[in-house]
Amino acid sequence: MNSRTVPFDELDRKIITALMANARTSFAEIGAAIGLSATAVKRRVDRLRDTGVITGFTATVKPSALGWRTEAYVEVYCEGAAPPRRLAEVVRNHPEITAAMTVTGGADALLHVRARDVEHFEEVLERIRTEPFIRKTISVMVLSHLLPESPEAGATQAAPDGDGPHAADVR
Repeated sequence: MNSRTVPFDELDRKIITALMANARTSFAEIGAAIGLSATAVKRRVDRLRDTGVITGFTATVKPSALGWRTEAYVEVYCEGAAPPRRLAEVVRNHPEITAAMTVTGGADALLHVRARDVEHFEEVLERIRTEPFIRKTISVMVLSHLLPESPEAGATQAAPDGDGPHAADVR
């Protein structure tokens, strides 16, 4: 993949908007909507992928269908200045962490965690807390999604060894 930044025009924006709304939209459908041939749309999508503007295509799935019934955000506070690289190594070891970012404010990082249930969440939290540089965590459980169509409301992987169906069973 090419890492250089390539400007894109209004047609590219329209293509990206259509794919973000529904990644299964055909090139012909997109082309008809924006005044291009399917071939021209495909060439633009290929270029957008090659330059890293489009990073992938995914399905959004109801988390509970995959065994994720509990969700929380966890603020992580570190001893001293934990480098983001070290935090990234830690979060990669926990499949329940679906997103992680360094943040401004009092916390050093914010984690989005999905778990099978509250007991599983507690286990995940205890595993995170065993890291020697983590001083404390503050958790906020999600009760409901006010924007249920948002990417944060969906899941991208099945719960590990849970009671729910396996990813292969949900197709």
